[in-house]
Amino acid sequence: MLVDLVGNALASMDGVIFADLDACPSCRGQVIGHDMRAKRFAVILDNGRERTIRVFVKRFYCQDCGALCYADAPFYPETRLASPIVDLCLLLSQQMPFNQVAQHLRAMGIVVDRGTIRNYASRNFGTIPATDLFGFLLPLSLLNLATFTLDRERRPIVGAEALAACGFPPAGRAAFHSRGSPKERDHRYEQEKKEERES
Repeated sequence: MLVDLVGNALASMDGVIFADLDACPSCRGQVIGHDMRAKRFAVILDNGRERTIRVFVKRFYCQDCGALCYADAPFYPETRLASPIVDLCLLLSQQMPFNQVAQHLRAMGIVVDRGTIRNYASRNFGTIPATDLFGFLLPLSLLNLATFTLDRERRPIVGAEALAACGFPPAGRAAFHSRGSPKERDHRYEQEKKEERES
C-alpha cells in the first residue's frame, strides 16, 4: 500500500508548475518573469521501466541586482531531485548502508543511485521531520505529499499547495500574498519573520 501511495504521489507531480516568487531572494528586489525550466522531481519505476517525473519552475530576473532566481519550489540548493526524495535518502542512510538504501528505494519504486545517496548523506540539510512507519523512519514531506495528492482527481495540483505539502514555508507567501507592491510584500515578509522569531 505504501509503495502505491508514494508512487501515485510522485507520478501526480509530473508537469506541475511552480511559478511564484515574491521578491529576489538575494536583495529582496522586484522580479520579472524570465523563462520556465524543467527540473527532475524524481525517477520512478513504472511497470518495470524508469520514468522521469519533471516539474516546471519559473525563473525570474531581478530588476535591482540583476540576478536570475527560481520560483519557490521543493528543492534543496544544488540538488537534482525534489526534497521529499532527498529527505527519504537521508533518513534511510541513517539506518542502513548506501547500497541497501538504493535497494529499499527501488523496492518502493524510486530510483536513486548509491553515489547520489552518499552525496546527500554527506551534506547538512537540517533536521528532517519524520515518523516511524512499518519500521522505517519516513519523511513527513513525502507522506504529506502522498496525502495531498490523493485529492488530485478532483482538481489539478497547484505548485504553491504542493510546496506547502513538502514543508517549504515560502508556499504560504506564494499562495496567499501574491498581490501587492514590492514594498508591501517586503513588509509582510519582515512581519512574518518577526512573528516566527517571537514564537
